Amino acid sequence: MKAQTTIGIVGGTGWLGRSIATALLDSGFLSPDALMLSSRSGVFSDPKGALSGVRVTADNQELVLQSDIVILSVRPEDLGAVRIDVQDKLLVSLVAGVSLADIGLFTQARCVIRAMPNAALEIRKSYTPWLANDQVDAQSKKYIQQLFETCGSADEVFSERDLSYLTALTGTGPSYPALLAQALYNDAIKHGLSPAMAQRAVMGVVVQASQLMSEERGFNELLEVLREYRGVSAAGINGMLEGGLEASVKAGMARAFEVAQSNLFDIRAVEVDKGQLPLGRVD
Repeated sequence: MKAQTTIGIVGGTGWLGRSIATALLDSGFLSPDALMLSSRSGVFSDPKGALSGVRVTADNQELVLQSDIVILSVRPEDLGAVRIDVQDKLLVSLVAGVSLADIGLFTQARCVIRAMPNAALEIRKSYTPWLANDQVDAQSKKYIQQLFETCGSADEVFSERDLSYLTALTGTGPSYPALLAQALYNDAIKHGLSPAMAQRAVMGVVVQASQLMSEERGFNELLEVLREYRGVSAAGINGMLEGGLEASVKAGMARAFEVAQSNLFDIRAVEVDKGQLPLGRVD
């Protein structure tokens, strides 16, 4: 990567693109003049001034031409409306359920990385697995790892299958903890607690108490310590396991993994002849 790498984010004014852009600026990874965003209108609301000085355009192809790295941050159902010809620029796709090969074919990109951040981008705590095709060199991989570390933590993976599994596991963001919180909340209400008290109690379990887990003391060690007391915690753990907690988690992961492996964008249904598709603005 050159000294002043310029990054363009297609869909950069949406929630995901904006969160990445803000992390890149707040961390000092990029200066505002090295970042460019595209949106349908070419303008966006920035009341807090978090992205002050960043260029915004309605022309996706102009963004590609002005950037060294292009981040594609759109939903699978919106991908067909994106008209870009990336060629030898590095393309980083955040589009779920679209393979390296299909993204490369659709955008004419030679060097492609797929990545799957999650909703914790908003607080710069996302875990982001990413996968590169064979044309991405070691220097570019190092740069992308550093880029995603501005948003939390990241790992390179080495197969589409692994990325699909991690899409089901971590790409879901807070959905699994939220599901646990809902179950605990419903049980608390059933036992007569007020909604406000139940809410505070559940948040204390799911959010604050979960922070006791760390790299130094993982979940296995924490569970072992709690079981050794042979008290209320141990009884609760054993009761949940006997009630089928692990089987339910396995069933949920299997269903999420199945969807993550499916092709969420049918490239065969889209004409990819760039001579027939207009490049640039998407209306």
